[in-house]
Amino acid sequence: MPLFRSSPPPPPAEPPSRNRSIFSRRSQSPEHAPSAANDSTRSGGGFFSRRRSSSSSERGNMNLRHDPSIMSARQKVSEAEAAERSADQALIQARAAVRGAKEQAMMLEREALEDSRRAKAKQAEALTVSRSTRGLGRHG
Repeated sequence: MPLFRSSPPPPPAEPPSRNRSIFSRRSQSPEHAPSAANDSTRSGGGFFSRRRSSSSSERGNMNLRHDPSIMSARQKVSEAEAAERSADQALIQARAAVRGAKEQAMMLEREALEDSRRAKAKQAEALTVSRSTRGLGRHG
């Protein structure tokens, strides 16, 4: 009894007749041919095209740069960008302060360990001196 069942792959229903991508245009096949109603509302040129005309309504849009609400929004965006730069600088300074504090603590630990070693050595030397004094004073 096999553990895995193998079956032949199903044959493709219909081979693809055209290459589709997001940048390719649709072919004018009968199922995709635009109707007369769609011709009047369809804009040509694709996704990245712009209509360039010099009508008076579009020339009026050029004055939107000076619109108070647009100027206020741009000002808020620039203030937010400045706040982010300031926050980034504060974060860099905080990280540097933390790094300095950690280095200081490590140095203090090393000094304390060295002081402890010196104290132990001094204690051992004092014990040796103390033992050498035991024989003193027998003649007195």
